[in-house]
Amino acid sequence: MNAIDALFNGLRASKRKAFLPFLPAGDPDVAFTGELIPRVANSGASLIEIGFPFSDPIADGPVIQESYTRALRNKLKLDDLFGTLKNVTSQPGWTTPMVGMASFSLIHKRGIGTFLKQAMASGLSGCVVPDLPAEEAEELAKQCAGEDFKLILLVTPTTEPKRMQKIVSACSGFVYVVSVVGITGGATALSETVAGVTSQLRTMTDLPLCVGFGVSTPEHVRAFAPHCDGVIVGTALVKKLANAATDRAGAIDAVANTVKELSAALD
Repeated sequence: MNAIDALFNGLRASKRKAFLPFLPAGDPDVAFTGELIPRVANSGASLIEIGFPFSDPIADGPVIQESYTRALRNKLKLDDLFGTLKNVTSQPGWTTPMVGMASFSLIHKRGIGTFLKQAMASGLSGCVVPDLPAEEAEELAKQCAGEDFKLILLVTPTTEPKRMQKIVSACSGFVYVVSVVGITGGATALSETVAGVTSQLRTMTDLPLCVGFGVSTPEHVRAFAPHCDGVIVGTALVKKLANAATDRAGAIDAVANTVKELSAALD
């Protein structure tokens, strides 16, 4: 069974929710990412989302854009990232599922089959592809299904019901529910539409629903938890990496402590 399915089956059986931290790869370098992931896994992460740096922002706010820019400036290579992830997930006792978050441009350039093979060998169980329209997802969804590799797409507060159905039909693993209209890190208040969106999605799919964008405080986590199966936090963690190049240990501690604080809000 895919590790994402096993995770959510277990959480649902125990009536608990997942905490999904987002970590950008390669900031300030890929070795740092390899050190950071285990600390985050041991600090309350249910599933870790690894951002694949990309030069053209999709829905990323300035904090994540700057992190990606730092990684690309240091010439992060996809093969090096896959190698680092494999080193982490091959450690004895490793159990935390991971998904990538990658532009379809990266997947297409490498070739779907090659990308999936390398992603699975690295220990990834799925991938969020934020810029892939549901209308163009058939081939990727088919190949992912053949490998039991999960394809996660995004639903936003402005997505029409007819299109929601197309999106969730192409999804596997879980559905990424965007909580705000706009970019990551841009919310100052909770979207009042999240409960309505998740309620509508419940009529369309049994897949877990995970809410992200603008979630940055324990209060946000507690507010969203009743309406979803998991909460995704990105920008609040990525902010802690701004000085990682000069204070590696301090940055790792800061991210791990924030994960611990926010994940505790689900208890």
